[in-house]
Amino acid sequence: MSARAGHFRQLLLLPLLAGCASLPKPYSADCATSQTPEITVSPDGKQARTTLTVLTYNIEGLPWPARKNRAPSLKQIERALADIRASGTAPDVVLFQEMFSQAAIDAVTGSTYPSLAVGPSRTQSRKLEPAGKTKGRRNLFKGEAGIHLMSGGLAIASEYPIVFHASEPFSKYACAGIDCLSNKGVLFARIALPGLPDPVELLTSHMNSQRASKVSVERQNSAHALQTLELRAFASSVSDLRNPFIAGGDFNMRGSDIRFDFSRPDDGTILVHEYCLEHDATCDVQISWDGDEPWMDTQDLQYFADGERISVRPVRVEAMFDGRPGSPALSDHDGFLVVYELTWPTEKTGEPHQCWPNVRP
Repeated sequence: MSARAGHFRQLLLLPLLAGCASLPKPYSADCATSQTPEITVSPDGKQARTTLTVLTYNIEGLPWPARKNRAPSLKQIERALADIRASGTAPDVVLFQEMFSQAAIDAVTGSTYPSLAVGPSRTQSRKLEPAGKTKGRRNLFKGEAGIHLMSGGLAIASEYPIVFHASEPFSKYACAGIDCLSNKGVLFARIALPGLPDPVELLTSHMNSQRASKVSVERQNSAHALQTLELRAFASSVSDLRNPFIAGGDFNMRGSDIRFDFSRPDDGTILVHEYCLEHDATCDVQISWDGDEPWMDTQDLQYFADGERISVRPVRVEAMFDGRPGSPALSDHDGFLVVYELTWPTEKTGEPHQCWPNVRP
């Protein structure tokens, strides 16, 4: 079979992907009855602190024919998360990527988290200005026909109320190769932790792949650079810099100096890997990191930034669903878990069941 005939055969199968289930409707825990974090006060009574545990997890929720026999593993993910929630040991927040198939959606909603934000949808259009067009010529046989067969596949599940959420797809021509079949983009959520003076802001994304996109390196990297610019523009449009901020996702930068260099934040946001490598005495690393740039060995990353009143720092990182005994590998990605310590002046402590408005006055 010629290469062109092979591509044509793949295109004949692609409409099957369009039958993927629609995204679930978002929902949120009630402020008056939501879980309350454990807050401790320093011996001098001046500082309060709590923890927030955030897991980023690409669950490999692609449908057939892109993936075969994923439903059993996705069901295991659903059960595992529901079980650890029932035991009180689950992450406070999970940032999901590749929630495409019905089995993947069931895995996320069946995890029993009381709050959920999703997006972008398959048909959602970008509202912000595009950052430009990907370099090189489009290849219709590599998925670049301008048709989205899947949503962005993103979800944020939280133990705490989600008081505001928004999503934005990347622009039509800020993609490369097979990735263009998904309406990739960014998802943002603001959560209220009762007793804290401000809400915590969360962001997740799944950015353009490298070799898996099936197009040239120049085109791959050009798309990724445009998506980086569009991610920043969206974050600036919805985020309040006075609030603490945590971002995590499948940023598809493994082994790429070009992508890392272009994506390096210039707004005070810090990469967890870099922080923990520099502060190894106070950040407990429960993952085997090789070399002096461990962030180059993974697609799954988290970033953080202080708010005006709440300071943030990672105090432990570990893997979940990574193939260890009791932690089966259920996706082509491990889960990346970070425990953050949040601290603030005690005179700013909020009411036990206070939810914050969409925009803080």
